[in-house]
Amino acid sequence: MRLEVRHLRRYYGTTRALDDVSFAIEAGQIVGFVGPNGAGKTTTMRILATLDEPTSGDALLDGISLLEHPERARAVIGYVPDSLPVHRDITIHEYLDFFARAYGIGRLRRESLIQSLEEFTNLTGIREKMLGELSKGMKQRVSLARALIHDPQILLMDEPAAGLDPRARIELRELVRVLAARGKGILISSHILTELAEICDAALIIEQGRLLRSGSLDEITAAEKAVGRAILIRVVERAPQLVEALLLMPGVQAARLVGDDVEVDVEGDERASAALLTEIVRRGFPVHEFRPRLSNLEAVFMNVTKGDVQ
Repeated sequence: MRLEVRHLRRYYGTTRALDDVSFAIEAGQIVGFVGPNGAGKTTTMRILATLDEPTSGDALLDGISLLEHPERARAVIGYVPDSLPVHRDITIHEYLDFFARAYGIGRLRRESLIQSLEEFTNLTGIREKMLGELSKGMKQRVSLARALIHDPQILLMDEPAAGLDPRARIELRELVRVLAARGKGILISSHILTELAEICDAALIIEQGRLLRSGSLDEITAAEKAVGRAILIRVVERAPQLVEALLLMPGVQAARLVGDDVEVDVEGDERASAALLTEIVRRGFPVHEFRPRLSNLEAVFMNVTKGDVQ
């Protein structure tokens, strides 16, 4: 299954929500959708989920237009919105059963399907709990289970990790990996760029409705690696002396103390960083930690976006 987005534009009056956005998602691929609030991420996902229509442009599923055949999209696309609607008088199991009925799933298959989804999303023990009583993390698991009822081939996830505690984020991340391994193409938006970088094959960076970067993580970070990188160094002792030594080393653009750590700007790619670490250790500095100050995806995001909102 291939989802191809072609030249999407969406205007709300004079506000430009999307401006000529094009990209593609393949089966089994996890694509991170990155941008400031108001950049157009949710608008894009709502169009792909057939909850909104573009001003112009189209999206194709294996060559079939979603605008001309929205029922095709609803059969193969699952949508996880940024928040679960509040239904206080219904249990988790009843909620999933309602949507399974809406998809026309028969009773015998419906019971086994819901049970398997509750097990997959770790909802079995709380299936009789009212939706209105759930924490944010539980609601996100329910929303994911609901989106998977019809076994979609493409999954759209709008800020699924927002407001989750660390354990819930880790569990969600593992679920996403499992779904991709089963062949589902996943478009996932998040402000937690380090986590996206860990699970995504590709990324889209959008701001003010315009797609600024797209491609595999290696492709969109290649230019950043070539220019240079900021390294955070933690030593057991002699941090001020390390700053002085770094300023005299080749390839070092700047070095400074940041609390008890040393931050250094290095010219070049990973080889330059590795050579710098070798030299620091050779000079007898006890290095406890040596890592990029920002992940590659974070660095590209900070460089290509301006933080503007519409």
